[in-house]
Amino acid sequence: MAFSRKQHTDRSYDEELADLRAKLLTLGGKVESEIAESVRALAERDTKLAEAVLGADREVNRLELEIDEKCRRLLVLRQPAASDLRFITTAMKIVVDLERIGDLAVNIAERAIDLNQSPPLRPLHDLTKLCELCQKQLRGALDSFVDADADKAEAVIKDDELVDALYHNLFNELLALMMEDSKNIRRANSLLFVAKHLERLADHATNVAEMVIFMVRGTDVRHPHSRDEV
Repeated sequence: MAFSRKQHTDRSYDEELADLRAKLLTLGGKVESEIAESVRALAERDTKLAEAVLGADREVNRLELEIDEKCRRLLVLRQPAASDLRFITTAMKIVVDLERIGDLAVNIAERAIDLNQSPPLRPLHDLTKLCELCQKQLRGALDSFVDADADKAEAVIKDDELVDALYHNLFNELLALMMEDSKNIRRANSLLFVAKHLERLADHATNVAEMVIFMVRGTDVRHPHSRDEV
């Protein structure tokens, strides 16, 4: 009878871990969709789509609270083994980054709504490239988590340098537009905020990738230079 009880408990515990993983994947999919739609709303000057992003963020916030509560419950009641403990603590950190990515999608959508009320600036190729690269970074980070693949996570971390380079190029391009004509200042300034939101999005994707490496290998790769100084 004792064996049967333990077997039942283990099965219940595995189901809770599986549910936590499923909720994380659902949240990841929702924020990825939010970013894609906010960027499309900006590119296509689609105010209704941007407004839909604002409404969808409530579900992201609800899922964040659910995941956080489930992690705390597992830690307090289940006394997880080392590998499961890494997964649960990783989930607690990843959910924060994913929720913040959702907030950034909302910020971009709000800028899109504002910009749609004025004539567009000339096409900015670096903005298009930055949008595509940041979406690729988020997708890569989520894929690395789904596959528990530290190599994919390392590729995301490495490519963050490309994001920074593109961001700085775009920053200079927008400054030049402001200097060229004072009528460009308000719209170019809004696009500077969009660029910064995208750059921050990529930083959060990098955070997720770093936590995937910790989950898979048990190695903390954050702030390597700081550890060298200790």
